[in-house]
Amino acid sequence: MKAYEKLLLENKAWAHEKVADDPEYFQRLSGLQTPEFLWIGCSDSRVPANEITNTQPGEIFVHRNIANMVIHTDVNLLSVLEYAVAHLKVKHVIVCGHYGCGGVKAAMTNHDFKQVLNMWLRNIKDVYRLHRSELDGITDEEKRADRLVELNVREQVQHLAKTSIIQRAWKNEQRPDLHGWVYGLKDGIINPVFEMKAGTHIDPLYEYDDL
Repeated sequence: MKAYEKLLLENKAWAHEKVADDPEYFQRLSGLQTPEFLWIGCSDSRVPANEITNTQPGEIFVHRNIANMVIHTDVNLLSVLEYAVAHLKVKHVIVCGHYGCGGVKAAMTNHDFKQVLNMWLRNIKDVYRLHRSELDGITDEEKRADRLVELNVREQVQHLAKTSIIQRAWKNEQRPDLHGWVYGLKDGIINPVFEMKAGTHIDPLYEYDDL
């Protein structure tokens, strides 16, 4: 049996089990989704949003990319953010990184990962540059990488606050709150490292005055 065929068999077994436990499960799930949360996480296969938060399908709207980045030219991310905030009316946006992130570790090296990855990882290098004095003062390489994970999450939350999408919702509806979390692969625990309540003022350079 090929690996992908096993996935299809597991899907059928899972679907049958769900219906056996709750005959109306899929009928309810097929209705309108009303999640309270947008989750911007890492693509790492070890960090599934629903599983680590013990939530059910339909409770969290999810976007994932390498190292949970919020990049102002990323139309994919921005379209998800626009839909979640303007149409699903989420109350919270969570950027969740994880300790031991391969993308963060790669950005700390001078290795050539070829054009597209180099371009993506450069955004993490920019975070390192902003916090160079603190990070260079950490002698333990693993601890330095973990601290960069935390600082990167913080920067991505701040990038969210710079978007007109978030600022418009803050102005008109006083939502969503923004959260920066880091998940521990070694213990399964989420560490909240940063938060911005709806309406928080940021550098005036980034605040829109005509929303």
